[in-house]
Amino acid sequence: MATTVREHDRVDTGPEIGTGTPAQTKTEPARPGYKQLLRTPDAWTFLLPGFAARQPFAMLTIGIVLLVQHTTGSYGSAGVVSAVTGVSMALFAPQSGKLADRFGQAAVLLPGVLVHTAAITALITLALAHAPLWALLAAAVPAGASVPQVGPMVRSRWAAKLNGSPLMSTAAAFESVTDEFTFVVGPVLATALCTSVHPAAGLVAEAALTLVGGLLFAAQRRTAPVPSRAGAGAAERHVSALAVPGVRVLATVFLGIGSVFGGMQVSMTAFTQAIGQPGINGLLYGTFAAGNMCAGIVCGAIAWKVTPQRRLLLAYPLLTLACSTLWAVHAVPLLGALGLLVGLCIAPSLITGYTLVESLVPAAARTEAFTWLTGAVALGQAAAATVSGQLADHFGASAGFLVPLGGTALALATLLTLRGRLSASHQNG
Repeated sequence: MATTVREHDRVDTGPEIGTGTPAQTKTEPARPGYKQLLRTPDAWTFLLPGFAARQPFAMLTIGIVLLVQHTTGSYGSAGVVSAVTGVSMALFAPQSGKLADRFGQAAVLLPGVLVHTAAITALITLALAHAPLWALLAAAVPAGASVPQVGPMVRSRWAAKLNGSPLMSTAAAFESVTDEFTFVVGPVLATALCTSVHPAAGLVAEAALTLVGGLLFAAQRRTAPVPSRAGAGAAERHVSALAVPGVRVLATVFLGIGSVFGGMQVSMTAFTQAIGQPGINGLLYGTFAAGNMCAGIVCGAIAWKVTPQRRLLLAYPLLTLACSTLWAVHAVPLLGALGLLVGLCIAPSLITGYTLVESLVPAAARTEAFTWLTGAVALGQAAAATVSGQLADHFGASAGFLVPLGGTALALATLLTLRGRLSASHQNG
């Protein structure tokens, strides 16, 4: 069975008001924190290989955009190939999560990393051979479908280890910080490799890291959640995460967040190309991701006294507002500052959404739920990359920045309309 945090390793937070999480024992310390989280037994055995295995995901989209734009000369084509990769991932990721819940994470990861490495190799070969767009799209489908869902798998391991502890919110923040750290390092690394070594070097590094990191993470079987077919009752075994109304609302919210990632990535690439400074693209996007990471660190250190639902309703309008002026900016320093602000507004929504999963979804379906959210981000990113690429080709780089505003505004309207479904009492169908 999955191991829970030992009593002497637990961190006392006191009652976390309004979250629905019961207060811990009086012998525990005063509040949650990263130090206590990282003292969770065996945590480092999956954190370190998990970090290595998820790093390539931050390099994938930008690597595809830079390579395909170089070989075709079109941001529209680059955006379409990137979009197909993202859509394929979004469609297949939940199935990967469902299989991991049922059969175990290693059983899904091992074949997945091999297929992904082969698909990326095929995509690189076709792009450099100036193959037609349809051939690139054919390679993009398996490349996206086989992206290892390491982030959701790590989150599922935390949920199994912490088992209802108030530290779960801290773990969600820690994972958001880890994700964003990869998005600080990944785009900069991919851009540097593509611009200074070879246009395909970013994707070559992505494939190599996926293979090595994925195999190392899959080898950490002791901390993996117990497969549902081995440990769950018959009723819980067949639960679908998407059947939970709150998950559907969160998926819409995460679609909007994905539109920010995709729109910013393509539009910043087009903007820096237009001003003749393509080398600063990774720095600009890294600044955006750094804002997300810093906000995540702060969110995880706070002992919140408001419910996650309310936090989401406060954070998401701020994200939409932050995206509202990107399209009007034409100076690099101001774009960097606004990108930082947008990044600061993303983390609270991401962290709160992932935190809500633990209270909304049965344990036997959590990996699937996390992959639905991750897949929603990828789908939103893919759609945004496509639309932003077309806008950049036809109306200039700044027009692409309208996409993050439109995506978050539509998601915000959905969130406000269906906010009642984020309560645990509304999760039956």
